Amino acid sequence: MNSLRSCLLILVAVSLVSAAPKAEKPAAAPLLNDAGHGSVSGQFLLDGAIPAPKILIKKGDPAAKDGTVCAAVDLLDDSLVVDPKTKGIRHIFVYIRKIDKAKTKIHPKLATAAKTDVVFDQKGCRFTPHTLLLQTGQSVVVKSADNCAHNTHTYPIRNKADNFIINANNRTGLKFKYPVAEFLPTTVKCDIHPWMRGYWLILDHPYMAVTNAQGQFTVTGLPPGKYEFRCWHELVGYVAAGSKRGFTVTIKANQTTKLPAVKVPVAKFSE
Repeated sequence: MNSLRSCLLILVAVSLVSAAPKAEKPAAAPLLNDAGHGSVSGQFLLDGAIPAPKILIKKGDPAAKDGTVCAAVDLLDDSLVVDPKTKGIRHIFVYIRKIDKAKTKIHPKLATAAKTDVVFDQKGCRFTPHTLLLQTGQSVVVKSADNCAHNTHTYPIRNKADNFIINANNRTGLKFKYPVAEFLPTTVKCDIHPWMRGYWLILDHPYMAVTNAQGQFTVTGLPPGKYEFRCWHELVGYVAAGSKRGFTVTIKANQTTKLPAVKVPVAKFSE
């Protein structure tokens, strides 16, 4: 009897563990507040009612190009993505336009990361990620997980534009480099599926970030000093966060400077 009771208790315990939801939140990147470097963090929030998401392609639309792939589900516009709980705004670029390389000591871990390739994928007839950070010393590897062809058409201001076909299910990818820093994010389009659009920020240093699903950002590994950051969103252009184009902050050694949350009026996204 006791052994039967023990077995039942074990089964209940196992079922409760199996039913418990698994944490899906990715681990945050470590702060590089060492060796005299510091960080800055902040958050962008929508001020106003969250607009209903626009449907770009309806599920099963017979007129959709490559409909079996592109119209498998309702395809929502990802130009304005707002977290319903926090009202955080995703996909805002936060970056320093230019640094003095002779005077700026790049954190060694950031210097190492700059040699790693960055992947730009296509899945479900949308670009992944929608917003990409790229350094001039890195290569971007463009892949596709879709069972149809795409083309990736870049529109940089200072670098040479590219326009190339990515064949269906190309998991090896095509590799490209952009050797010159841009001063604004670069638009990337697919001409075959014109609703597909993404943005790449190409700089010659690592001090840049994109806001996450909760509208949060962190730029880390900065030497102490005063910096002017630019903030940019595809529907707004520059986002004022203390100054017209972004914000100015003083970084202190071995510390994180946390900025007040910035509220962006919803009307800015429809101007």
